[in-house]
Amino acid sequence: MSRTFAVKTTVVLLFALGLLVSALAQAPAPYGAPISLENAKKAAAPAIAEAVKNHWTMAVAVVDPSGNLVYYEKMDDTQLGSANVSIDKARSAALFKRPTKALQDALAASGEGLRLLRIQGAVPVEGGIPLVMDGKIVGAIGVSGGSSAQDGQCAKAGADALK
Repeated sequence: MSRTFAVKTTVVLLFALGLLVSALAQAPAPYGAPISLENAKKAAAPAIAEAVKNHWTMAVAVVDPSGNLVYYEKMDDTQLGSANVSIDKARSAALFKRPTKALQDALAASGEGLRLLRIQGAVPVEGGIPLVMDGKIVGAIGVSGGSSAQDGQCAKAGADALK
């Protein structure tokens, strides 16, 4: 075996190993036990606090990994349509194991295969984030009532509370 062949083989193997590590780092977390009511409230409270701080009115939903509602809160004067949207965002984040912003971005980039989202009832709009504890998805939080970015900001505050 020539030295050049050995060097090329090593470079290819290192490149492949790098791709594998990158893919594993981006893989969604596995599902864990469903979030407790206590932890669901712990996630919702900072989301509501972020909305209050910014003078926004929001609906906040927390679901378990299967998308079943665990906790829900709607601030006074929140638009009525946000009630179901917050639940749908949380369900989408839990069932697809990723923030709904990722779905929104993929759809905006004309992502192939995303037509399936409509069939599955997914909401590809920012504001839904999986809730991860001990490296496992225990549920998701969904927020609706403001712009997509505002919803996402409040959802992030809630998700960060459980880290």
